[in-house]
Amino acid sequence: MIKLLVVDDSALLRKLLGQVFANEPEFLVQFARDGLEALQRLKTFEPDVVTLDVHMPQMDGLACLDRIMIERPCPVVMVSSLTAEGAEATLEALRLGAVDFVSKPSGAVSLHIEDWGPQLVATVRSAAGARLRSSLRLRERIRHRIGRASAPRRKQTDPSTDDKAWQAAEGDGLVLVGTSTGGPPALEALLTPLAASFPWPILVAQHMPASFTGALARRLDGICALSVVEVTRPVRLEPGVVYIGRGDGDLIVSRRAAGLVAMAAPVVAGYPWRPSADRLVRSAMEHLPASQLIGVLMTGMGDDGAAAMALLHQRGGKTIAEAEETAVVWGMPGELVKADGADWIEPLPRIAERLRMLAP
Repeated sequence: MIKLLVVDDSALLRKLLGQVFANEPEFLVQFARDGLEALQRLKTFEPDVVTLDVHMPQMDGLACLDRIMIERPCPVVMVSSLTAEGAEATLEALRLGAVDFVSKPSGAVSLHIEDWGPQLVATVRSAAGARLRSSLRLRERIRHRIGRASAPRRKQTDPSTDDKAWQAAEGDGLVLVGTSTGGPPALEALLTPLAASFPWPILVAQHMPASFTGALARRLDGICALSVVEVTRPVRLEPGVVYIGRGDGDLIVSRRAAGLVAMAAPVVAGYPWRPSADRLVRSAMEHLPASQLIGVLMTGMGDDGAAAMALLHQRGGKTIAEAEETAVVWGMPGELVKADGADWIEPLPRIAERLRMLAP
């Protein structure tokens, strides 16, 4: 049984969501009208998952989320609007610890509930099994407050001394990154340690609506030494630049007279995730030898990117899967590991170091 707390100030939306989850026998649902009531029910109901509206009276969703992650961490799914303001708030929520989000349909929700409801159910069901990236830090803080010793830290090894044979690539190449649920904080952890002098372009397929990917690129650009841009038109690939695929379409590599370019491409059959990590990797292999490509598959639900990166591995490319211990959802990287397509399985804090070793 999954105990779900739905937090929304709209009586109509609470009613509609109650009807949606009433048809799902594994869910036990309670409701809260605002953040203050949600914090009270957090103690009495002890939910496994919380859906949290961004805009509410008395205490908004971000303030409530911050309290949840301190007082009783649990997976939180944000429910946000498809607006620039909604995108910024959602990215902040993901930074604070929310594991995923769903966007409210434009217009009357009641007219779209048959399509939107199943998407919300699937997201909440996935969130119920998600790993909270910040939970260990919070548990240590709580243990410290009550005088209990922290759990021993897992011993880390130096990637440069592991027993996996490796060799830095020669010449120009690309880093290809795929991620989904939990991706924005993971991208921040991956990209912020890299210097502006990083020698290869980095292309990112992050599953996200088009109204969110521009905000994601701007946020990352403001905190990274690398330049970060959203790809909305053909743009020449340059070292020291991160290219974020625009949502609701795909990001592909192509070649023009001036050299390799990143392009926003319309969706085609066979690639259900958007932007597709599979399609990104396959397009890059059409224009560069596998030895000049590094694939990185991080946290995310499903298997997008696993088949293409396994093929890249078979052809002599380098591939890195995020380790289960740090992935919010070990779906995508886990599938790459199951396919025996990962050269390295690294916890998130070690992936940037691995990239610095592999790119010349």
